[in-house]
Amino acid sequence: MENLTLNCARTLSFVDPADITDMGTEMEKNNRALHEKRGKGNDFLGWVDLPSSITTEELSDMEATASLLKSKNIEILVVIGIGGSYLGTRAVIEALSDSFTHLKPVKSPLVLFAGQNISEDYLAELRSLLKTREYALMVISKSGTTTEPAIAFRMLKQDIEEKYGKEEARSRIVAITDASRGALRKLAETEGYKTYVIPDDVGGRYSVLTPVGLVAIAVAGFDIRELVRGASDMERMSGPEVPFNENLPAQYAAVRNLLYRKGKTVEIMVNYNPKLHYFSEWWKQLYGESEGKEGKGIFPASVDFTSDLHSMGQYIQEGERILFETVLSVKSPAASVVIPADPDNLDGLNFLAGKRVDEVNKMAELGTALAHVDGGVPNILIEIPLLNEYYIGQLIYFFEIACGMSGYTLGVNPFDQPGVEAYKKNMFALLEKPGFEKETAELKKRL
Repeated sequence: MENLTLNCARTLSFVDPADITDMGTEMEKNNRALHEKRGKGNDFLGWVDLPSSITTEELSDMEATASLLKSKNIEILVVIGIGGSYLGTRAVIEALSDSFTHLKPVKSPLVLFAGQNISEDYLAELRSLLKTREYALMVISKSGTTTEPAIAFRMLKQDIEEKYGKEEARSRIVAITDASRGALRKLAETEGYKTYVIPDDVGGRYSVLTPVGLVAIAVAGFDIRELVRGASDMERMSGPEVPFNENLPAQYAAVRNLLYRKGKTVEIMVNYNPKLHYFSEWWKQLYGESEGKEGKGIFPASVDFTSDLHSMGQYIQEGERILFETVLSVKSPAASVVIPADPDNLDGLNFLAGKRVDEVNKMAELGTALAHVDGGVPNILIEIPLLNEYYIGQLIYFFEIACGMSGYTLGVNPFDQPGVEAYKKNMFALLEKPGFEKETAELKKRL
């Protein structure tokens, strides 16, 4: 079976191959620190051996919950969460779904999201839709008090109880939360919701391979066993016993850090398949929240090509030379579409007649990479053979373990996010939350 591949050849005019080799020792040390759980943030390293430690019984239980919800003929599952509690789930589901599944007859429930923003219009429109549909809720929060999902769940809980009655509503709500403490745990036990545990040693942005992601992915109709198998195989292929010259995540971490030291401070995640848009969004949180601290870190950005070649392409080609690209490429699409000939050839495209659309896409990918490298933008290529559960699982773990190694190379703790609290403190003060009186007074003076 083929595996994910990594090609760094188009970075070698920017970094010395000898420097990459020299980084190998450091990467092997960092990888051992992750697996032996003795580096910074070692109380949040439960994800490192997570894929291989998920049991058949755990997977069966999640599949059973998915089947139970489907047996209620639900049309929509609303996943309530923010950050890591929703991005990984959305990334996987959108990567594997038909692009127009929302307009086609329902085979599996459509997964929608709430609590990932504080938009009044979004919430009002969602509530209006749910009045006309059969649905269930999945609420994800360690504490149960995170503002965005807590607001959404308060409202949607009231709605679902009014629609179905409290008893039936209970059977349509799944809570994924802390094992023993917090507002959501208390509520779930009081109400009798089906619950799953967010492991204490797994942070949100590393949690997609826990019930946080797997239950909803199963409800959406995808094979969570294959997803976990792909991640488990990548765990094996990137273990501490794997030498640097065979360890692809370690090589990726090394090259991106060498580029950073050369002044390439922005990494652009590029895809040529729109199904991977939200995978890039998950990747941006993973790397931005893990590395962006202490005045350090590569800024993660993303583009969807070829669409964004007609907008951001100009800047990438000729703007500030602080960029490098990491391209996610899918070797073989699921469909085959051939470009037809036209007798009049008014558009001048008969030279493409008989070619598959993907061949044109691949030549756009290659031509863009060559142009950008010539323009001073290094290019890393990551290719997966197919867009399916197994290879998405490989890709998830590839980026997770590389992120851990890369964070340790920067000298930061890749598993905390102290800066996230700054906006919350100001927001609570501006809303005059009890306990924030001093901060409220200080902000009012400033404003």
